[in-house]
Parts: sequence; structure tokens; C-alpha cells
Amino acid sequence: MATLARTGSPLDGWTRAEYDADGRTHDIYRRGTGPGVIVIHEIPGMTPEVIEFADEVVAAGCTVVMPHLFGDPGRELSAGYAAAIVPQLCVSKEFTTFATGRTSPIAGWLRSLSRSLHDELGGPGVGVVGMCFTGGFALAMMVDDSVAAPVVAQPSTPFAIGRRRSADLALSPDDLAAVKARAAGGCPVLGLRYAGDRATGTRFATLHRELGDAFTAVEFPGSKHATLTAHRQQEGVDAVLAFLRRRLEVDA
Repeated sequence: MATLARTGSPLDGWTRAEYDADGRTHDIYRRGTGPGVIVIHEIPGMTPEVIEFADEVVAAGCTVVMPHLFGDPGRELSAGYAAAIVPQLCVSKEFTTFATGRTSPIAGWLRSLSRSLHDELGGPGVGVVGMCFTGGFALAMMVDDSVAAPVVAQPSTPFAIGRRRSADLALSPDDLAAVKARAAGGCPVLGLRYAGDRATGTRFATLHRELGDAFTAVEFPGSKHATLTAHRQQEGVDAVLAFLRRRLEVDA
């Protein structure tokens, strides 16, 4: 691994490496000590706001790994940047954007990353924070026993066009059954969203129905979107950090 030079980039202090698994290769960025947490960026990519949130998880006493799945690491958010990324995701074979009852193929790579991090660091398991387009990835990764603290922030796939897609959790039937079994066995799920955010559809109702008391929702008034980043709510950030500390047994 090579530590990035300090050039004023939001990624100063992070270490970049490649991770190969499941026939795929992606860069990962790592920082911190303590139990492992995987922070998966939203559309359009690993923006400064995403990195700032990840730095807070590091400061809370965790080893954070950020996979780079699309976009330009460190690039500022803009409407044009986001608009350019969405069509690329729609044609990518790694992501499922419109189909219901399917898990995105990238889940295999992400589960491997979680297992590797847990094997290295030990402890109760790994935390996962998915956001927006990647929000549901935390559920897909929860199929693996290495994940102990899944956080679903404004899950937005499949794209909420029509009633069926709006309610879908982007999981295959087998994966949904595995998630329900893990939740029933004592692995809770934390979710965050703005109550009027149309991108999340009715997925929180689905999560309440499928997971019952194992699903805790933190909801905010209004129709904004990015609870932990661009439209950050401190209450949401605090809830995520507390959840990770409790589930991963982070030293105070």
C-alpha cells in the first residue's frame, strides 16, 4: 500500500490499495485503528462530504475502508457531475438499477472485502454504511456473518419508478431470507432518511414489515436526501456513530 501525499486533497492521510475478489478489482481507501467499518459512497462518488463523514467514523475509534466504485475520488459534488455518472451506472454489469428482486453483482466483492477486514481485525464483526444508490448494499452484505452493524442511509435502488420498484429492497429472494434470518438472530439494522425523500420510495415500510423490531428508522422532516453528507443531519450522524460503537464494541 502507498500512503497518499499531502497535497490538500480530502483524501490526505488515507491509504490507497487495490482489492481483488469475485472476478473484480476496485481501489480501496483506508484509515484509522479499531474495529472495521466499510463506508460505501453515494452518487456521484467519493465526494469531500463522504470523506468527511468517513473521517468522523475514524475519529470515533474505527478502521474505515472506503471502496471506490464509481466517480472521481475527492471530486466536489455538482449537478452536472451526478448527471454524468447515472447513465454509466445504468449500463454497468456490477449494479442492478431497475430490476426488482435482484441483488447487485457487486455484492460478492463487497462481502469478500468485509470478510477480509473482519479476519484481519477480529471483534464482533464489521460495520457497513451504504448511502443513496449504495444504501441497500449494506443489506446485501449483511447476508455474510462478518457484518454486525449494517446502516442503510436513504436507500435508492432500484430507482423508485412505480409502486413495485419503490418498495423493493434490491435483494434476491434468497438474500432477503438470509437478511431476515440474521435480523431475527440478533443483527439489527439502522436506517436513515428524510420522510419526504421520493428516491427512497416506500422501502422503509418494507423494512419495517420484513424485519420488525430489528429495524430502527431515524427519519427527518422534509424532502432532502443525503442524511449524512450534503444534507447532513447531526442527529443522524450521532445515531450512526452510536450504533457502530455499540455493535462493534468500540472502546470509549
